Amino acid sequence: MSHATHANAALTPRARLRLARLIVDQHWSVPRAAERYDVSWKTAKKWADRYRVEGPAGMVDRSSRPRRQPHRTPAPMVRKIVHLRWKQRLGPVEIGDRLGMASSTVHAVLVRCRLNRLTHVDRATGEPIRRYEHEKPGDLLHMDVKKLGKVPDGGGWRYVGREQGERNRAATAARTGAPKSKYSKPLTGTCYLHTVIDDHSRVAYVEAHDDETKQTAAAVLRNAVAWFADRGVTVQRVLTDNGGCYRSFLWRDTLNCPGSDGGSQSWEG
Repeated sequence: MSHATHANAALTPRARLRLARLIVDQHWSVPRAAERYDVSWKTAKKWADRYRVEGPAGMVDRSSRPRRQPHRTPAPMVRKIVHLRWKQRLGPVEIGDRLGMASSTVHAVLVRCRLNRLTHVDRATGEPIRRYEHEKPGDLLHMDVKKLGKVPDGGGWRYVGREQGERNRAATAARTGAPKSKYSKPLTGTCYLHTVIDDHSRVAYVEAHDDETKQTAAAVLRNAVAWFADRGVTVQRVLTDNGGCYRSFLWRDTLNCPGSDGGSQSWEG
């Protein structure tokens, strides 16, 4: 048996089965079997009785949830809690104040309804987020550029001051092998992260570059297509915004089809 047991269980399902078989099949006395497995006679008798009725399947833990819950929050009140959570994004304390309930009870209801976190609720409308995805990997790739400022280890001079900033610059230049002269400004500027994300699996391919030119964007796309192909994924379409690097003739030729209107372009593989 590979069933998990609860944290305070004295015996695993396999040990319970051996204990029960000693009593039922080999006719050991309950006290003797209990002593053998270092449990109480009551525990030994429980597993033996369950083995007689259910066999090996009865050796797993049963749910401790009661069959009836007379004090459970009524369904109309649950609907009110859910409504306030969705429409007004209120927390357990605010909802409890409005409905005259304990915040712990409200929190328990939200957990049961999987609404204790708001990450899946649209902040503007309060409605559940309905995510879409294409049917297969490679059906659509999203490509874009994320710009990040380059900052020395420990912070730049605007944050830590000129003296400390220069020391941070020198230390980072020594670590990265960049020019050490303060006039060369090796760590200023922008890092351009060219990201390619598969719509179905959300798997991302990323390259860091010093520019977002058409040549770089086209090279990243070719590398990404090859990277996905190595993993058995054939790319069918590519979706971008209207960035300058995505409106060039080179990009069009790389896609092997004319750009489409409306800020998106596609490539049929």
